[in-house]
Amino acid sequence: MFTLISDSGCDFTKAEVQKHNIDIIPFYVTLDGETYLKEGVDISKEEYFTRLQNDKTLFPKTAQPSPQDFVDIYTPHLEAGKDIITLTISSKFSGTFNSATLAANMLKDEYPNRKIIIVDSLSCAIGQGLILKEMVKMRNKGYSITKTAELAEEVIRSVKIYFSLDTLEYLKKGGRVGPTTALVGGILGLRPILHIVDGAVEQLETVRGKNRVLALMQEGIVAALKDNVEDINLIVGHILREEDAVNFKNALANSLQMPIASPVEVGATIGTHAGPGAVAIAYCKKHEAFEKHSQLSAPARAFCTDQFSSENKIAV
Repeated sequence: MFTLISDSGCDFTKAEVQKHNIDIIPFYVTLDGETYLKEGVDISKEEYFTRLQNDKTLFPKTAQPSPQDFVDIYTPHLEAGKDIITLTISSKFSGTFNSATLAANMLKDEYPNRKIIIVDSLSCAIGQGLILKEMVKMRNKGYSITKTAELAEEVIRSVKIYFSLDTLEYLKKGGRVGPTTALVGGILGLRPILHIVDGAVEQLETVRGKNRVLALMQEGIVAALKDNVEDINLIVGHILREEDAVNFKNALANSLQMPIASPVEVGATIGTHAGPGAVAIAYCKKHEAFEKHSQLSAPARAFCTDQFSSENKIAV
């Protein structure tokens, strides 16, 4: 059996890490630009975002794990005779994929009989977490490292993530939007709906008011998934908006007639740019769906397309 490793972009809780027997390599976060703390080790998600919410003068930043961080985690497993799969946050968001790859190259001559596979999730946060959970299931079933990596790539292509922000201020701080856009958005109460396309963030829609945002996201998700419930996994995430996330999750579970796990707290890696108040949803196809069909059928292809098309949008 191989070892599974991920960076902290997957947003697994400590309980999940222990339960699934995986290793997490944390990102670094800073609130003052000088002191860098390991996410989930030196500072909790809740503490990090509570400080952001209470002190608007803070300028949060994140930094990727170094190649040496990966070497330090890889080495004991290689010495124990274990092969490794590492799942990273999208390479379009961070250089973590490169750090993981450099670390593997640094060790290959020392451990020529061991295999290290680096998988780019092209995702983040709860989307990356869904992929990792599918990889855990495959490992626990006794799949080979190669088969797990191949099916993980199929799962990755099926992942969809949609999220809405409470404010544009943190995108402004990170240089993602200009100060004028953030100011106008704040005055008008505009909330963007964003999604991830090919590993990068794109804006899908702008809506006035939190309730309209969540209603539009719910309608789009239900339209996309209502005929494919048995083949999917779905999760809701949030940053200091547990009540909204729980209500959103319950509404989706009722509309889709499927059980959905409790909402997940999004971590600092992505949350630094989203800010407190964000609500997100992600879904993917289960790995078993790709084993059943060597090629995607027409209905499955429709499932993988973006269902937030004009006919499914609520009028703004």
